[in-house]
Amino acid sequence: MAATPVWSVDPRTGKRHGQVTAEASPRDVDVAVRAAHGARAALADAPARAAFLRAAAGLLDGAGERIVETADAETALGPVRLTGELARTTGQLRAFADLVEEGSHLDVRIDRADPALTPPRPELRRYKVPLGVVAVYAASNFPLAFSVPGGDTASALAAGCPVVVKAHPDHPATSELCASLLSRAAETAGLPAAVVRVVHGFDAGLELIRHPLVTAAGFTGSVRGGRALFDAATARPVPIPFHGELGSLNPVVVTPAAAAERAVEIGGGLAGSVTLGAGQFCVKPGLVLVPEGPDGDRLADALAASLAQAGPGVLLDRRMREDFLAGVAERSALPAVTAPVAPGPAGEHAVGPGYLSVPAAGLLGGGHELLLAECFGPVTVLVRYAGRREAAGVLGLLEGNLTATLQLSAAEAAGTAPADATTADAPAGPDGPDVPDAADAPSAAELIGLVTALAGRVVVNGWPTGVAVAPAQHHGGPYPAATSHSTSVGATAVERWLRPVAYQSVPDALLPPELREANPLGVPRRVTGDR
Repeated sequence: MAATPVWSVDPRTGKRHGQVTAEASPRDVDVAVRAAHGARAALADAPARAAFLRAAAGLLDGAGERIVETADAETALGPVRLTGELARTTGQLRAFADLVEEGSHLDVRIDRADPALTPPRPELRRYKVPLGVVAVYAASNFPLAFSVPGGDTASALAAGCPVVVKAHPDHPATSELCASLLSRAAETAGLPAAVVRVVHGFDAGLELIRHPLVTAAGFTGSVRGGRALFDAATARPVPIPFHGELGSLNPVVVTPAAAAERAVEIGGGLAGSVTLGAGQFCVKPGLVLVPEGPDGDRLADALAASLAQAGPGVLLDRRMREDFLAGVAERSALPAVTAPVAPGPAGEHAVGPGYLSVPAAGLLGGGHELLLAECFGPVTVLVRYAGRREAAGVLGLLEGNLTATLQLSAAEAAGTAPADATTADAPAGPDGPDVPDAADAPSAAELIGLVTALAGRVVVNGWPTGVAVAPAQHHGGPYPAATSHSTSVGATAVERWLRPVAYQSVPDALLPPELREANPLGVPRRVTGDR
């Protein structure tokens, strides 16, 4: 049987650029995984790993014009956006190279023997070792930063784990181009090209998660697809960790004081965040709590005006466009839901942005669960709330999210807003403070507590779109935003691909170099019991 071809498609026209490769057969997947598994010993060389990551960054930067052109032809994300994404991707690779050389990710801990303790403590030395081959499932909306050369790949390689990437069908040519550059970088650093392998095809993704030599997986995509892979990972004879980012509504709460102070600014900023990348960011604000009244009306008017200026956008593929249009239509048909600016088709391939509106009382009345699920594309839902109880009630309906954003007044943000005695004095119930029914505003402190329970990143007076690659970053959240408590962005993303090992009373000569008394590699370590 002939292999199924993999085509590169222009989402602006729906036309094929040409066949890139073919979908991987079960044998192809097995060969790729076994080749990656065989590269583990070479990847254990930390200096070579760091050199590889830096060489990869250099080659990607050097081929930047070609990469951006190829990715734009497959995603319609535009050269400006893709140039920035490439810079983020290569910066991420260099940051992980620095981490490998510095060594803090190994989390070396040494407890000196102390026979005087009760019970006596033996000599213990602990650090972390790589898991093995990691399966990475590339995202549709980030053809670089969450794809073949992206954060999952970079962090796994930094941990010393070879990678097999299941490429996304929306950008196969970009994936193959980046894979070839990573292979060249590996060979430049003296490593086998097999430290990174790429496979294509839906069935290949299933074969990959089931392969007995795959030890962990990273995924960015839909709840439906991620949950299917998560279930497959846990149903294996030997279950493996599955670090999935599945979907997020990313709620925003605008306080009455903030709306009174800068309604037009907030409305414009919201429109920019909703339409960035045609609304195809995993941290797009999809539900916004806005106070009832004239200030909330001004904010909605500013949002509508800014959305009109934004113009139509092209989604990543035809299926996503059809799902977006169907999702908007289904949500618009719900009771009490209006579409002040109706999102919809704009020509044969593009869509126009918009927003839906619903009173909080209607949402709290039930039957609106669809509004609490992510709609991928340039649309958001404004929920008009009357006071603290309604705002807290709506937040109480939400599942886990990647982000939650608060728009506060200057006084609220500075902690100088007048305190509300009812908030401080209210007894805590099982669902939060038992607050009165009065149409009073939720306090900033109360909101911080509510959204911290919902999200992995809390934003104040900013917008969630744009995820800085930094040591303190956390990109994850409670389920279904993620299937684990780990981050897929930032230095600590490497922790997903490591496991701790403790050595008790092991002679120094038999210890790994990282744990020997002389510390020949100079890695940071915590020591207990030194005199």
